[in-house]
Parts: sequence; C-alpha cells; structure tokens
Amino acid sequence: MEKILDFIKKHKLIKAGEVIGVGVSGGIDSMSLLHFLHSVSEKLDIEVVAIHINHGIREESDDEARFVLSKCKEMGVRVYKFSIDAPKLAKERKVSIETAARDGRYGVFEALVKKDIVDKIALAHHQSDQAETILMHILRGSGLAGARGMEPIRDKIYIRPMLGVSKKDIEIYASTNNIEYVEDFSNADTSFSRNYIRHVVMKDILKKWPNAIESINNFAQAVCEDDDYIKSRINLNGLILDDKVVQMPCSYMKLNSAVCNRMIFQIMALIGVKKDIERKHIMMIKELSVAENGKKIKLPFDVTVSKEYDFLTFENNYVEKPNLYNPLGVGQFAAEGFGTVCIKRVKTSSILQDDALYFDNRKVPKDARWRYREEGDVFEKFGGGTKKLKAFFIDKKIPVRKRDFIPVLASGNEVYVIAGVEVSQKVRVDADAPTCFKLTISK
Repeated sequence: MEKILDFIKKHKLIKAGEVIGVGVSGGIDSMSLLHFLHSVSEKLDIEVVAIHINHGIREESDDEARFVLSKCKEMGVRVYKFSIDAPKLAKERKVSIETAARDGRYGVFEALVKKDIVDKIALAHHQSDQAETILMHILRGSGLAGARGMEPIRDKIYIRPMLGVSKKDIEIYASTNNIEYVEDFSNADTSFSRNYIRHVVMKDILKKWPNAIESINNFAQAVCEDDDYIKSRINLNGLILDDKVVQMPCSYMKLNSAVCNRMIFQIMALIGVKKDIERKHIMMIKELSVAENGKKIKLPFDVTVSKEYDFLTFENNYVEKPNLYNPLGVGQFAAEGFGTVCIKRVKTSSILQDDALYFDNRKVPKDARWRYREEGDVFEKFGGGTKKLKAFFIDKKIPVRKRDFIPVLASGNEVYVIAGVEVSQKVRVDADAPTCFKLTISK
C-alpha cells in the first residue's frame, strides 16, 4: 500500500494541514482507505475523519452504520453520520435508485466542504473500479473523455488515493492489518449497471484475459495523455460568456472534429454540466449548427442549445415563461428573466436621443396590460407597416430564448410597446403632446 503514498505525492492530492473526509460504507475498500490514511495522518500532517451515509435502501443499513461508528471509535477517528432517502429521491426525480443514491451522497459531501468541516473527500475507488467505469462509459457511447475514466482529483475536492492499487492489494492490506468490514449484499444485485459490469462482463473478460484490469488502466493513462494534448490546442477566446449562457460561433463546427468535440465538452462544463453528455448529443449539436435559425434542442440537466443566426447558444437552467399581467401606469415592475421596467411621465420637450423609449400614454387603450408575447400578436412598426410580432423579432435579430421574457404592452393581440425594443406607430409621441411616458430598463 506504499503505492498510495507515491500516488498522493505524484498527483498532489493532499496538502499539509487539511482535514480529509473519507467516504466510509463499511466495506473492505473504504475501511482499508480509512485505516491507511489514519495511519499516515501524522506523516502527512492531516486530520482524517469518516463520513458514513445511510442511503435508506436496505434493511441492513442501520447495522452497517453502527458498525462504522464502532470501528471509528476504536481507531479514535471522528465520524459524521447522515441519512438520505434514495428511493424517495429516485421517485421524485424520476431517476434510478443508483443515480439518486449517488446524487444524494455527493450532495452531503459538497455540503460538508462548503461548511468548511472538511477540505477534501477521499473516495476508495481502485483499479478494478476504474476498469469498470471505463467500460460503462464506452458502452454508453462516450468518447475519449469517458475513456479517461476517473481522475485522481476532481473539482479540487474529490480525491482517489487508491486508483493506483489493485483489489488484491487491498485484500492483502486488510488481512495483514486485521481490518474488519461488512459485506454489502446489494453489490451482488446485477440489476444495477455497475454490478452487472463487475459480476457478468468483467468476470467473463478476466477468464479470457487475466491481465485485463491492468491493461484497461494502462489504456486509460494513454488516453489521458492524448486527450490532454488535444485540449491544449483549444482556444476559447471566441466564446461569449454570460453567467450560465455561452455563445459559440457556428463556424467553430468546421474545426477538426477532435478539437470541436472537446470544445463542446468544455462549454458544457462552463455552464455547470460535467457528466452524461455523450457522442449522440455532440452529433445533435453539430446538426443544429447547420439548421434553420431559431431551432433548439434539449440536452440532459435541462440544457437548451439554440441556433441563433451565426451562433449556437448553450443555456443551463432554462426557465419557463413566468407570469406577468400588469396595468399601464407610472412606476416600475420586475420582469423575471428580463429586468426592471421603469416608467416615468416627462415633458415632451425633454425627449432626448437616448436608449429610452417614449410613447403617448393617451393613445394606449385603457384595457392594455403588460404581459409576455402570445400567439397571434401583431405590431405596427414605427413609420408604418403591420407585422406579426414573431416576424418583427426576427427582423430585429432578437434570439428565440429571449423573446418569451420581453414584456409587451398590449390590448388583445395588438402590441403597442415592446420593452427595451420599440414602440408602435400607433402610440408615437406627437409634437403637440404636453407630456408622454418614458420607459427605461435596468437589469
């Protein structure tokens, strides 16, 4: 197990003075990792604590929690115990129990880091886990990003000190140090994807190729080196970033496919999505780049990609059109996803050549209300000529994703003011009008 210390130093996984939280299930892998890190804690100048999470899936979970608490007490290791209801989360989110358990588990880990209770989370993944993960990624349609497997350190938080050791090494260490552990019988349930890979696929592979695990890990290392080189050739200077929205010129799709694909993965990471994006999604995005303007596609994690003229716009946390139904009057109101609309009464003689919109409120029907666009809306352009509101937005090159959030002042389907864009010819301010309304927007 000295390999672990070398691995930690090589990948700079731990710094002196850090508090390392070890995810401990009670199984042989996590109990061995906890024991090892605790045994070298003085040497590394760190504090090691245990984190046990009861996922609420099996009847034995309470017994396993008691076991972990007991063993941590014997070692003199502080332990944090949590419970989550994975079956309930799976039902609410309409995902597998496997996915719900993972999401709940990582939610606990992230909370502990954010509250400065621990600095990093140590996970007990080893070479066999790495080989299984790589096979799962490949079978799901991943490219080199998935074939890399698990990283020694992710998001500067999650560390995997045992990625360089085999399951056999762990078993020998546990036996030599009389480490007690519990067997998780759900690990034999092949209805779970990873268990199927482990007990069915890998079992058959190892019968034919005994060194398969080591070979797959070596393959992953070679993939990492190649992938890192290709990523170094990527230039993101042409992207337009705005919070969780990224715009990429469609011309980038003409780049070398290897570079283009990785650029898309990096864009997804910029808007907060770092998993479950597969080759089929990349192909969908490439097809969108040559589609007609306004077309959009949905990707995992509520990501929307839209074709907006010469750009592809990637947006996370797409928000459905909010409610708005405000009467016309002096004052201000907030429009979700747009900004604050401010309306003042001013003298016509004070109209300036600025970014504000001016309109004659006396010409607006009394039943007009501020709302969002609706099917059938029409607008008379300043200077004359009635168009459908959708066509007017197209003329103004307003992105599709923004159109549902722009407040309009309308009576029936007749639109008189488009906030921040234009006023209708029907409410233009005449020179003889003593006063008018001035509309400004603050984001």
